[in-house]
Amino acid sequence: MEKESLGEPVKIRTNYFEVTKMPKMKIIHYVIMIKPEVPPRLNRKIFNHFSEKNQEALGGVRPVFDGKTNMFTHKPLPFESNSFDVKLEKGSEPISRIRSSETFKITIRKARDIDMEDLSQFLHAKGKMTNNCQIAITAMDTIISYEISAKYPTVCKSFYTSQGARSLFGDIEAWQGYYQSARPTMGKMMINIDVIATAFYESGPLIQMIAKILGLRSPKDLREGLSDKDRQNVEKRIKNLKISDNHRVENRRKFKIMKLTQTPASYTMFDGVDGSKTDVKTYFQNKYNIRLLYPFLPCVVVSKNKYLPIEVCDVIPGQRYMGKDTNLANEMTNFARQNPNIRADKIKACLNILNYKENEYLKQFGMEISNDMTVVNARILPTPTIQYHQSSRENRVQPNGGSWNLRNKKVINGATLGSWSVLVFSNSSDQAIEFFVRELIVTCQDTGMNIFERKPPICRENPIGNTEESLKKAWLRAGNSAKAKPQLILCILPNTGSHLYAEIKRVSDTVIGVATQCVQSTHTIKPKKQYCANVCLKMNVKLGGENSFLIPEHIQFLADEPTILMGADVTYPLPGDIKCLSYAALCGSMDAKASRYAASIRVQSGRTGIIKDLANMVKELLKIFYQTCGRKPKKILFYRNGVSKSQFIKVLECELTAIKETPHPIQGADRTGNCFPGTVVDMNITHPHPLEFDFCK
Repeated sequence: MEKESLGEPVKIRTNYFEVTKMPKMKIIHYVIMIKPEVPPRLNRKIFNHFSEKNQEALGGVRPVFDGKTNMFTHKPLPFESNSFDVKLEKGSEPISRIRSSETFKITIRKARDIDMEDLSQFLHAKGKMTNNCQIAITAMDTIISYEISAKYPTVCKSFYTSQGARSLFGDIEAWQGYYQSARPTMGKMMINIDVIATAFYESGPLIQMIAKILGLRSPKDLREGLSDKDRQNVEKRIKNLKISDNHRVENRRKFKIMKLTQTPASYTMFDGVDGSKTDVKTYFQNKYNIRLLYPFLPCVVVSKNKYLPIEVCDVIPGQRYMGKDTNLANEMTNFARQNPNIRADKIKACLNILNYKENEYLKQFGMEISNDMTVVNARILPTPTIQYHQSSRENRVQPNGGSWNLRNKKVINGATLGSWSVLVFSNSSDQAIEFFVRELIVTCQDTGMNIFERKPPICRENPIGNTEESLKKAWLRAGNSAKAKPQLILCILPNTGSHLYAEIKRVSDTVIGVATQCVQSTHTIKPKKQYCANVCLKMNVKLGGENSFLIPEHIQFLADEPTILMGADVTYPLPGDIKCLSYAALCGSMDAKASRYAASIRVQSGRTGIIKDLANMVKELLKIFYQTCGRKPKKILFYRNGVSKSQFIKVLECELTAIKETPHPIQGADRTGNCFPGTVVDMNITHPHPLEFDFCK
């Protein structure tokens, strides 16, 4: 049987929607510049205002704009290049220290005509992905998202709605979002739509937000004022937040918070119009006949010598929260987790919001999009057989539903652990910790590991103390106890908090140079055998052991010739974070079984998408492969994650060059509604060119 036809054929619904009618005309691409420079959200507002007010100058054309530098029209404008002044209504946007102007200059210059026939040739595998094709896809992305971006908070290709928002904690709430992107597939363009979520600040009275930040029941609990510590915490949380004042209903203004005053409103002084000094409390009493209810709270500073009492400020809706709170990731995961049926229903609801059929911009460009999820052919690949140690009662296993356990099985190669310690950051009792360690040791022994040190030293440290010093103490205790170089530190963590985990990994990997295994304290209470087995597998690999491997029949392409598998990715800092760096990581298999992997990592500046030092990283892993199995690989199978459509060609060219230059029913589903494990889609909605070897799983 041909490999491409292995498995059980099935049909599955996908979150792809066919572009049933493509633009026939040439799309005109213009480059646009808006001065002074502002964020994309404000760019869109300026452009929308410009488009509405200059229809005659634009020849009746309603252009679309990506919020950055690209503008597209369905026919040429009456000019090749031109400049326009755009004035926003006063107070429609917060005035910051950097930008005090509400007048902007838009410069438009024609860049190219986009021939859509090039894209058609590419979709039918008759042409290559040219720059013209790339710009055509960018134009389609812009066309489908332009109208929605004017109505909802938008980030790149995603928009968010407050409908169904859920309060998370404090002043933060989770909003439902939707992602849409134009994708080239075999013979046609598709629109990929998915459900996402992100955190936003709750809108409403600023004083209500501050009460929530401090964990108070209501603003009434603020009547004693703020301590220096509370004021600093609040200031850190609300800095750069956009607010509007509410003491002049007929003329509400928008501002951005710079900081809080160190003095309450009743003692915050400023120069009046007549040169005399007055405090904010008295000023609002005399000027607006407003008697402040909270004169003992600090004021919001919105510009130099401009102060607003907290109680006259409202938080503007639709502001993303970019912080890294301890519990935020878990809360967002719980909010976003949905079974496939609910997810499909939400995607259908998104279609009602997008309303493609009535979208005037799609009509203008001659585009039509189906409202039906595309049904594609797929295959459920045969379940692989996993090999464990020959002495196991069950040395071979076929997973059932994508899962299996370690009962009656031993790892292929059990590591030896002789020098280790336990570092406790939680308030678990000594008895509970000792019992957990005993259970873990028994499980490790049963699964084939060799634990020489049965009573490792137990150290207790403060979770908010100096983590580096704590790990160094545990390292010394391990070494002194076993009279050997420490191999592992088992860390018992409180049940909440990601900062501690991150700091443990930073110190252990980059300062001390020792493996760490973290467990949450909740699992140390009446520890379950399966949990201990999972921890054992992680420990075994970290200590150089080997857990299992696929039998050779399932990876014949690896067994026929020495082949190394590699996987690469780049992580980026959060938007707006100018201090953090990007990290490029590459992992590679160490032998023909592809069951053990080594890693190489590099730090990169900024948001660079291409792995700069890939040649040396590949070289490192090729050496490890040779040292491990004594043979040089003849083939490299390279997986690359995290590359956008716009970056793909450049990444392919640069990174492939670097590697070469290196020395050498309608939907089958499981009980949760997901596709069965092993389902692979390698047709219909994959890349138009078979050489790309694109697939979904």
